[in-house]
Amino acid sequence: MASVVKALLVEDARVDALVLSAMLRRFHCEVTIAKNGKEAVDMFLEGKKFDIVLCDNDMPIMTGPEAVEKIRAMGETDVKIIELSSDKNVQEVFMTAGVDVFFPKPLKIDVLGAMIQEVSNNKRNSMV
Repeated sequence: MASVVKALLVEDARVDALVLSAMLRRFHCEVTIAKNGKEAVDMFLEGKKFDIVLCDNDMPIMTGPEAVEKIRAMGETDVKIIELSSDKNVQEVFMTAGVDVFFPKPLKIDVLGAMIQEVSNNKRNSMV
């Protein structure tokens, strides 16, 4: 039996968060939403575990790249982090911070589906 993929969505724009969380739920993900990078980092500090993180770039309090850098610095190397931004010029900043994959907004559902499938397969393989 496949276990549920736990997704953390880090997004300050309410409409984007609603659309992305609906897309994640379509792939049977358990979705948690953080409104900025600090909320996401705090969740990891509290010991919460996620299989995949979808992170926006430009947010109040703490940006996406800052949050990713802190999450990686905590030793969270197994979580797949996908950075989303409408600004294609920030890709290098994200990659330096420790992001696995960068996708421009709007994220296509088939691309997200492939990522969820990959994470789900990796999760299943690590349980064997």
